[in-house]
Amino acid sequence: MAGVMAGLMAGDLTLVLGGARSGKSRYAEGLVTALGGPRVYIATSQIWDAEMAERVAAHRDDRGPGWTTVEEPQDLTGALRRHAAEGTGLLVDCLTLWLTNLMMAEADIAAETAALVALLPELPGRVVLVSNEVGLGIVPDNALARRFRDHAGRLHQSIAAVAPRVVLTVAGLPMYVKGTPA
Repeated sequence: MAGVMAGLMAGDLTLVLGGARSGKSRYAEGLVTALGGPRVYIATSQIWDAEMAERVAAHRDDRGPGWTTVEEPQDLTGALRRHAAEGTGLLVDCLTLWLTNLMMAEADIAAETAALVALLPELPGRVVLVSNEVGLGIVPDNALARRFRDHAGRLHQSIAAVAPRVVLTVAGLPMYVKGTPA
């Protein structure tokens, strides 16, 4: 893991993908923590019920102290602009929740994705983005789920095109799809 950490420098961008409970958030948190300096966790989730509140609390407990948490369910580009700084590590968790929020708000997904992708290479500091890889299963049986899967796939491809590193986590293990851990 030390080689992975040494390869991430200011201005770096890493996309961490994985399935549910694949270890993607824990791995991403480790990348940001190991770099030192201020750490900002941009949470895109919205708490709709007691079960989601428990999940959010568990994530906070797992992270431990030393993180500034920013809750931003929709204006992700604004939050990144406000909090990105040289020497600061930003963790966005997660892009698929952000996408869900945009879809529920009937936002222009293509425009929001384009704005995010255009901004990412310009950000100072370290940025690690977490997202659920949802395109590995069967084709969903309803139009909304198919639209979500399609938007997520396009979002991931667009970010992967500009990110120097793309990591897929499986069973808690990071696999570098693009870039090297050195």
